[in-house]
Amino acid sequence: MSARTGTFRSHLARCTLGRRSPAGALARAAAALTLAVAGVSAGAAPAGAAIAHPAADAGSRVDFHKWTTPADFAAGTGSGVEELPGDRAGIDIASTVGSTTYKDAYLHTTKTYDYATWTSPAHALTFGATEVVASWDAQTPAGTWLKVELNATMEDGAQTGWLDMGHWAALDTDIARTSVSPGAAPYGGVDTDTFNASAGHTVQSYRLRATLYRLTGSAATPRLWQLAAFASLVPARASVAASPPGGAEGTELAVPRYSQQIHAGEYKKYGGGGDAWCSPTSNEMIDEFWGVGPSAADLSWVDPKYADPSVDYAARETYDYRYQGTGNWPFNAGYAAHFGLDAEIVQLRSTDDLEQLVAAGIPVAISVAFDNGELTGSGYGTAGHLMVVTGFTAGGDFIVNDPFSASDAQVRHVYARSQLENIWLRTYWTRADGTTGYGSGGVAYVITPHDKPLPPVLDPANPTW
Repeated sequence: MSARTGTFRSHLARCTLGRRSPAGALARAAAALTLAVAGVSAGAAPAGAAIAHPAADAGSRVDFHKWTTPADFAAGTGSGVEELPGDRAGIDIASTVGSTTYKDAYLHTTKTYDYATWTSPAHALTFGATEVVASWDAQTPAGTWLKVELNATMEDGAQTGWLDMGHWAALDTDIARTSVSPGAAPYGGVDTDTFNASAGHTVQSYRLRATLYRLTGSAATPRLWQLAAFASLVPARASVAASPPGGAEGTELAVPRYSQQIHAGEYKKYGGGGDAWCSPTSNEMIDEFWGVGPSAADLSWVDPKYADPSVDYAARETYDYRYQGTGNWPFNAGYAAHFGLDAEIVQLRSTDDLEQLVAAGIPVAISVAFDNGELTGSGYGTAGHLMVVTGFTAGGDFIVNDPFSASDAQVRHVYARSQLENIWLRTYWTRADGTTGYGSGGVAYVITPHDKPLPPVLDPANPTW
């Protein structure tokens, strides 16, 4: 499984079943802020005491913005990049503007790279956000990679400065794909892939910067065709009210079914399969639903006795060497984009938003966390997990491909709407032992072919939900 942090989440998990990891100081401060907004002390946070099952979208503010068209890239500031003509062409290196020596702490290599940069215009928010998550779609041929940075303007007008959101390449042969997690005291800091504002601070606007690298002397270039982020302010909530079916009932998409559990013990240097591989397994199911995935040549390194080798490949190519897991959200978006798909990390406000996507023929991976017994039929508890929503029953219950299953044949599950909706959309809950668990507040992977129309929930003309 895979868990992420943010305003309402301690950075707890690498696909963790039945155990919890301690929250870091930054996550505790962020949790204290959001619980304080709800009128609950961070130490107690009794479930339901201050929040009586609000509607999921009550007070939620989410802004998703992306730069992807020629006009979008022309509106930014490029140094050494060129804007390629045509839809979804993006930018690449036209002429490098500097060079740097990169010492890879994980591959133990030292190489010199030339680079070019592109900086987005400032994107103003209509609310003060407490978290920002960037994502990108790019291709990185051999000898190339990219870095994405965030510069947030806070409520007092101060800027965080450029914060490194990750070093990424599709493969791990040039650099070891890695998060960096810089701090920006007193305003907050980056926890793997998420900028979390400290208590009392909010993001009013932000810019993103992409740096494209290639080996000195090489003519190869990365190509970036989408740079995006969601910024959000989601009220602290221990539960959400059950919603009525929203139009996707009776829909079920024929998504391939892969179990992460049959990979237990495989490739410990990439997390060891089993409990650790929910995110790449979910990602791979969606990618192959759209008819793409690794080639036979790509899979040539996988032990031939392993079933479903594309899952092993996805785990390797999403692995974050610093985080030591495969659950880095933008790295998973990058993996899908490596095959030509458009991939976005979003935070949805409600199950209705999710149903719009499924009704449009788009399976969605959702990030959940729950204790054993909270999700009938699952048989486990988790500090963080990804599963793929493939449809809804006639009565509105969730149909999912849950990779935490004993075999591929057992991956399809039907989970009660009220239960799964609650554990996906809540931001915290109180366990039986009095400790606090943290939910994603609606985080999801949306992965589609470029020519697949998106429903209004992700319409670029209506980015704020």
